[in-house]
Amino acid sequence: MFCRLRRIVPAGVVALTVSLAVPAYADEIPNAPGHRLVEQYEGAPAEARPLPGTPPPQHPYLAANGRSGMHADAAGSGTYPWSGPLGKRPAADSEKMAALGGECATVTFDRDGRIVTVCGTFTGFLVKLLDPGTLDTLAEYKLPQRPSTVEAITRLDFSKIFKDTSGGAYSYLDNEDRLVLADSRQHIVRLAHERTADGGWRFVVDKEWDLTDHVPHDCVSWTNLYPSGECDPVTSVMPDWDGRIWWVTRQGRIGTVDPKSGDIRSVRLDGKEIQNSFSVADDGVSIVSDHALYTFRATADGTPKALWRQTYDRGTGTKPGSVNQGSGTTPDLFGEHDDYVAITDNADDRMNVLVYRRGADVPDDERLVCKVPVFGSGASTTDNSLITWGNSLVVENNYGYENITSLTLGRSVVGGVSRIDVRKDGTGCDTAWESGVRSPSTVPKLSTANGLLYFYTKEPNRLGIDAWYLTAVDFRTGDTRWKRLAGTGIAYDNNWAPVTLGPDGTAYVGAFNGLVAVRDTE
Repeated sequence: MFCRLRRIVPAGVVALTVSLAVPAYADEIPNAPGHRLVEQYEGAPAEARPLPGTPPPQHPYLAANGRSGMHADAAGSGTYPWSGPLGKRPAADSEKMAALGGECATVTFDRDGRIVTVCGTFTGFLVKLLDPGTLDTLAEYKLPQRPSTVEAITRLDFSKIFKDTSGGAYSYLDNEDRLVLADSRQHIVRLAHERTADGGWRFVVDKEWDLTDHVPHDCVSWTNLYPSGECDPVTSVMPDWDGRIWWVTRQGRIGTVDPKSGDIRSVRLDGKEIQNSFSVADDGVSIVSDHALYTFRATADGTPKALWRQTYDRGTGTKPGSVNQGSGTTPDLFGEHDDYVAITDNADDRMNVLVYRRGADVPDDERLVCKVPVFGSGASTTDNSLITWGNSLVVENNYGYENITSLTLGRSVVGGVSRIDVRKDGTGCDTAWESGVRSPSTVPKLSTANGLLYFYTKEPNRLGIDAWYLTAVDFRTGDTRWKRLAGTGIAYDNNWAPVTLGPDGTAYVGAFNGLVAVRDTE
């Protein structure tokens, strides 16, 4: 790999740039033995049947809906206004991003359709600019190594990596095509990408904000293997409707940055954890801790203030398939009148889908719309966001998935997907359909242009072959329409990465060793 590193310091811009002339890896993700012994394609092509309804509001400080982040938009709907593949002779391609690791989780798209993504490796996260068709790397920017990686290597506990949501995993593309993330130094970094004089591409640090006066940062590193102080990683960032950048930490700190003045304000939810991302609407910022759901707004000076709080059943422990003892979902803001917020709880026997009215003036005893138990007794949890469209929600069961070693040798999870509908009169919710689809750990997505849900699935296999599929399910009925083999083996495990639908109709899935693309060929 040839890299060029230089510093330019024009007024108001930190311009550390890295451009990549030759990709470090230009190979497909390797398949494990048995690739030809499993079905390559099952089902039949689907006809596009657009879904009626109103899309989530367009956030003024985010890239266009569908292009901006892991959950597709500020509301966390998991929906796309364009079509994904219909199953018409779909082809699967992939790109290996690193020798070890390389998973590209959050996939965003600039105005010209180029992919801006963050890929996790064992040497640190890489921000990459990719060609959406070939998956070739156009530019690369290396982020600092996360403390969890150092801990995993020095203490031989790799679960720390797989349950760490900090360091840039949750990032967003803003309304000027700049990627915004919080790195492991507790800095919020805003990265632009631009053309170089020789016609290539490079990333430029447009601006950054230091949170270390507000966030404890005595973290494990190669020069500080046994810190004595506190380390509180920043897990997610998102802008509000006024342009402030909100951030949350694992140990319950919530803050804002004014991007113009640089002023930083923060509060703390004592004794609480925040492992998920959060959602934003013009009426506030919805955040879920491992104890309660909140809606916040900023005061005049930017200090976060809770408008309301609702506790939920957090159960008695962490389930296999959950990062911590609490809700595994980013809140979803939805409804035909844009008035609901939904999460799941962590109840011991059966997890529940919870729907709340989100107005600040709603009395506490009237806030809960419904509490719907889903999946089987003693085997239900999710650590992925819901899909929401109109008054409907879709939830998947992740029970039994912990990390990339969980499903080797042909194993799978119990699985299950359910669609829950809020009644039009708001008096409760009903289960519309249930499916046996086994989607171990992906953030599923919905194309409202064709009516298909997209999952990344794995079935049990008697021969011990670990086969991973992109699977399309009818949103209206819950019927599986088709599935296409993405690849075989542990390198194709998505390990919590989402399905992302590109503007050109390609479905992308982050896999442990890189990025998978499935697209129609006719």
